[in-house]
Amino acid sequence: MSKDTLMFEGFKDGQMDKKQALLDVYNALTDRGYNAIDQIVGYLTSGDPSYITSHNNARSIILRLDRDELLEQILKCYLGIEK
Repeated sequence: MSKDTLMFEGFKDGQMDKKQALLDVYNALTDRGYNAIDQIVGYLTSGDPSYITSHNNARSIILRLDRDELLEQILKCYLGIEK
């Protein structure tokens, strides 16, 4: 058995699945009884993290995502445009 200390590296920009992150945030907001879509839209348009609950680390998760990239991907998905 090795006695070396292993270092944990947190999320890197390309590692986090944006869809799963949004689903986690959505679920945390729903768990707390919020209208999750309204809260996420409020955050995305204003940048104010107080729209997102800290329940289940949702605020921490959403702050790791770039809002502009997220909005771009959402718009492309809505319009059916491939990358």
